[in-house]
Amino acid sequence: MYYEGWWGAWTNRLPYLVPGLVCLGLTVLVLTWPRLGGWVIIAIGGGFTGWWWWRTAVTSGLTIGNALSMLPVSGMLVVTGILFIMEGRYRAQAGHQRATPNTWFRRNIRYILALGLPLLIAIGISIFWLPVVLSRADDGNREARLIQGNGVNLIWAPAGLGWSEGIGPSHEAGYLLPDANLSWNEIAFYGVPPVGFEDKPGLEDRDATIEDMNTTGLCCYLSEDGLTIMDEPQYIWRMPTVDEMVRSLCRNGENAGCVWDGKSDHAVCRITPDKETPLWVSDWSPIYYWAADEYDEHEAYYVNYRGSIISYQSKSWGNSRHGYRFVRAP
Repeated sequence: MYYEGWWGAWTNRLPYLVPGLVCLGLTVLVLTWPRLGGWVIIAIGGGFTGWWWWRTAVTSGLTIGNALSMLPVSGMLVVTGILFIMEGRYRAQAGHQRATPNTWFRRNIRYILALGLPLLIAIGISIFWLPVVLSRADDGNREARLIQGNGVNLIWAPAGLGWSEGIGPSHEAGYLLPDANLSWNEIAFYGVPPVGFEDKPGLEDRDATIEDMNTTGLCCYLSEDGLTIMDEPQYIWRMPTVDEMVRSLCRNGENAGCVWDGKSDHAVCRITPDKETPLWVSDWSPIYYWAADEYDEHEAYYVNYRGSIISYQSKSWGNSRHGYRFVRAP
């Protein structure tokens, strides 16, 4: 929640808390009424496993391998539910023989452990993260920004089709953006007929290359001010490299002094950067930016706002967490 869910409205944070609260609720249920809780857990585990098998069969075909892949997670809930049902029966049979603990602590030790330990973990994580997310620097400037120092000197695109918020469907300069941020392929194939974000006949089974990005990419059609998509390629803007992005990471308006050795999964920084302006926006959803670098034919690199994750993802992948921001020379 603190890492990727802390942006925009408070409701954006709720989905990260719901799974944990559901698990804690089930824990209290089975500790209080083991037989009832056991049957509920069996229903949830069995139902989720059945849904997963159905979804897999419809999308990619159900095999023995992917059928068994979910059992360690959801299938084990069924086993756990059975064990609690057995516990309930044992309690019912031995109830009159069991001595009641004489202290409140001993009577409630199960609840203390089940609820207390997660609460301590949540408090510990919050002590670390809350000061960070509540003190992020945001100057409110969403225009084109010059970021220089640490070996780079680049202008980063303003808000719009050169720098997407990634929150959901939105109209920018008359164009409808998808429900999530664009995939690497969608950005690179923008100029392939039919020009736009529509499907590209004949390219369904091919991933884009950096040559495509530099020839037909959305960045090629951006006007010099970064606010308008032109009818013809302008070749002013481009996708930044991992190295350029890493060297531009900031904290409190200052360059964080980050460098990348070209192979590690993280950057080494003088100070830890954060999701702050001028490079990032604290109340927008993206926590990763696509980079121009290709890992291989089917995957491209991305960088997170702390420089702590430099990894690669399928070029066809697009969601509200993977954003992009184009650059040009001053």
